[in-house]
Amino acid sequence: MTSPFPARCRPLGERAVQLDFPGQAPSLALQQSLWCLRDQLWAAGDAIDCVPGMGNLTWVFDPDRLDGTEAAERLLQHWQAVQSRPAPAPDEGRLVEVPVHYGGEAGPDLAAVAAHHGLAPREVVRRHSEAAYRVFFLGFLPGFAYLDGLPPALHTPRRATPRTAVPAGSVGIGGAQTGIYPCASPGGWQLIGRTSLPLFDAGAEAPTLLQPGDRLRFVVERCDD
Repeated sequence: MTSPFPARCRPLGERAVQLDFPGQAPSLALQQSLWCLRDQLWAAGDAIDCVPGMGNLTWVFDPDRLDGTEAAERLLQHWQAVQSRPAPAPDEGRLVEVPVHYGGEAGPDLAAVAAHHGLAPREVVRRHSEAAYRVFFLGFLPGFAYLDGLPPALHTPRRATPRTAVPAGSVGIGGAQTGIYPCASPGGWQLIGRTSLPLFDAGAEAPTLLQPGDRLRFVVERCDD
């Protein structure tokens, strides 16, 4: 069977290999296959760590059991096994609703984003909140979810000068992505709102609220334009 996603496997140091897909744009179907691969690697007991990214997966293996060549071969075998199965239904995944206070002090860049696109601020809010999002992977900060689904009409360049401090819960747009800062951090995304929903708790049994595969919807709690 020919895989719909021809893969390349390359070493990352002496204890990890990465599976990626040259020339393949990230998609939900690809990410779903990578999540299945992650689960299969954990179930097989073959992983010290397994980290899906945007259109790739990094596998940290035990160098006392495998060398790099053997690890690459095994990872490709696992990938072929995943590809031989039916793909999950696209509507699977937990739905998380995120209440957002848009504009004002909570979203100081809302007006700039609206002006960039020639839209009224409330139209930016409407389009942003009516879109359906999917968590593709976590990165940058603990609990920071990279989301697929931002309407192309809202794709906005990052700020020319990043902020040294972005408040926790800030909802921003950076290029073709939208996301939520789970904790205070420097950042260069355009801030259009803020949520009070906790996204990361280091002391919790499940520290991150969002997980790859979750569906997400932003809910307008308030809009100051």
